[in-house]
Amino acid sequence: MPDARRIHSGSALPREAFPRADAARVERAAIALARELGDSKVILEPEALVAHAGDESEQDPVLPDLAVLASSPEDVATTLRLASLHEVPVTPRAAGTGKSGGAVPVCGGIALSVLGMRQIEEIDVREQLAVVGPGVILKDLHDAVEAEGLFYPPDPNSLASCALGGNLAENAGGPRAFKYGVTRDYTLGLEVVTASGERLAVGRRTRKGVTGYDLTALLVGSEGTLAVTTRATVRLLRRPEATVTLLAYFSGIVDAMRAVEAIVASGLVPRCIEVLDERCVTAIRGEGGPLDDRAAALVILECDGSTSEVERQMAEVGERATDGGALEVLVAQSAAQRERLWEARRQLSYVTRRMARWKISEDVVVPRMQLAKLVGEVRRIGEREGVTMLSYGHAGDGNLHVNLLWDDEEHVPRVERALDALFRSVVALGGTLSGEHGIGTSKAQYLPLEQGDGLIELQRRMKAAFDPRGILNPGKIFPRGRHRSC
Repeated sequence: MPDARRIHSGSALPREAFPRADAARVERAAIALARELGDSKVILEPEALVAHAGDESEQDPVLPDLAVLASSPEDVATTLRLASLHEVPVTPRAAGTGKSGGAVPVCGGIALSVLGMRQIEEIDVREQLAVVGPGVILKDLHDAVEAEGLFYPPDPNSLASCALGGNLAENAGGPRAFKYGVTRDYTLGLEVVTASGERLAVGRRTRKGVTGYDLTALLVGSEGTLAVTTRATVRLLRRPEATVTLLAYFSGIVDAMRAVEAIVASGLVPRCIEVLDERCVTAIRGEGGPLDDRAAALVILECDGSTSEVERQMAEVGERATDGGALEVLVAQSAAQRERLWEARRQLSYVTRRMARWKISEDVVVPRMQLAKLVGEVRRIGEREGVTMLSYGHAGDGNLHVNLLWDDEEHVPRVERALDALFRSVVALGGTLSGEHGIGTSKAQYLPLEQGDGLIELQRRMKAAFDPRGILNPGKIFPRGRHRSC
């Protein structure tokens, strides 16, 4: 077997390596997999395994011992059956665009790719649903259903590259979540494979249903620790008749947050309310973005619906933003202008990454009326610890992406103190540690800040019921502990 090991990429924060899978067990599993699946679906060469080692988080990539390229539910079932038999850990992965380390095979073992299962099997216009494979790229699904006059709302910023399997694993959201909700709200049913290789169908095709436990809701957001999805039935809506995008300039982030609070409190429901603080505005200007010199913070607002509804809501939202202190409110005059505006927002994570040698992007949520307080806490924490911190994100539903940037390795203790203070502030404000990126490895140690020992232990028992040998995505969600398969 290849010498599969951790790939040191100069990660932001040092993390202790997890114990690796037993080499003898891995070798027996690899031989069995090649025999049943064929050599073309079992990858052993270290150079090829690098593509399955990391995601877009700050977790160091870890080279798996082997990768399986699944192209059918049968491939997934075979992989998990043999992995369970030989007690070898399996890390399911789709496109690897996650932000919390969920697709990193921290214990080595098998990386199970479902990207080969990218079929759109059915779009039912009358029932407004689609049946798709976990490897479908989200933008391809958007385009396919919109061509039929339908609409799939979840829209994470990585929509051009992320796959539905990862969206399901992390319960992905995006800017439109304020009005429309997240992936779980559109998942009617799943076909999955458990750790033992058993294939199950959970959920339904109907709009309503309360038969038995809602295992569909449980599996969405379980980060690949309970089962592997091989097919999903998702709910669709009618495509909105019209959409309009507004850009509001503010003199500071606190004013922007207060305006957002006023819009939400008024009962208006734009489909997106995105906020960018002063440092984000500076970053966009540095990339040549044509922003008004007066702007120190931005709010992007988007309304959709019938033409008459959009016109009315656009006027009301603009008025609320102005009353809330906006220096100016602009309306995109064409689809091309709208797309340029959103492209700048989608690229913000990559633009801000270039601002410093290291960056960590955290994904926290507080009650919407606490956003201004959270922004103030972020500022105070950054000043106290001497760490650059910036914020942007989905202000409509209280979901803020707080970024920490630094250039000096000696500043790592400061960053760790800042992270701890951030998470404690979020929980104290009635918030939660993650809104759409998941817990993965990056936040596992902080889980006890939000959840008590009894609740964590209950979830461990649920994990054990689905995965008694502990092979599915070990090292994720829960604070460190040794898994049987490592």
